[in-house]
Amino acid sequence: MGWLLDAHVHVLGADILWREIIGNGIGLASAVLGMNRRTAAWPVGMIANALLFTVFLGGVFATPQDTDLYGQAGRQVLFFTVSAYGWWRWHANGAAGSGAPAVEPRWATGRERLTLLAATAVGLAVAWWALTRLGSFGPLADAWIFVGSMLATYGMARGYVEFWLVWVAVDVVGVPLLLRAGYYPSALLYVVYGVFCVVGFRAWLRLRRAPQPATDPQLEAIG
Repeated sequence: MGWLLDAHVHVLGADILWREIIGNGIGLASAVLGMNRRTAAWPVGMIANALLFTVFLGGVFATPQDTDLYGQAGRQVLFFTVSAYGWWRWHANGAAGSGAPAVEPRWATGRERLTLLAATAVGLAVAWWALTRLGSFGPLADAWIFVGSMLATYGMARGYVEFWLVWVAVDVVGVPLLLRAGYYPSALLYVVYGVFCVVGFRAWLRLRRAPQPATDPQLEAIG
């Protein structure tokens, strides 16, 4: 496995890991599948999580970027876990829908939003405390990226339209942090993600506003 850990390309005076480039490319493919409500988005994303976990522990794996971003690495582990839940949920929805999309976009209810806001506040405080003591680079920004990413992934699994906006907020904080830490491909992809998330938000918003198909009166009578 040494070749996979060490393979890199020299770009503009910096050594860039192929793992970082490939992992982010796979992550973008997962996002495209997610926008189109394809269940395959989840397992594809899990492959990216495994690769990027090793990338963000630069000091541990002795990579060219020797900065450890524990929040970025830790979120890959939780991404993997939450993605397993999303995979199961979307697969179950698709199987029950006889070819229908795996999820129907909707706005979160007021109660759901309050619950998620409370979870975000608690999660951010705990993550910042933990990352500060671990010596993570940029602990407050890293904490938000960690918590915001979990919130967005869970929102995608549930079909909340708002999850795209949470991703945009994560990208806004993530780009400068990754640039300062030297993770240039990831920073570039965060810019691409930001634009893509705006497109995805508009696509899901159109789906949400689309008129629902009329119910067949005969089916209603049978019911």
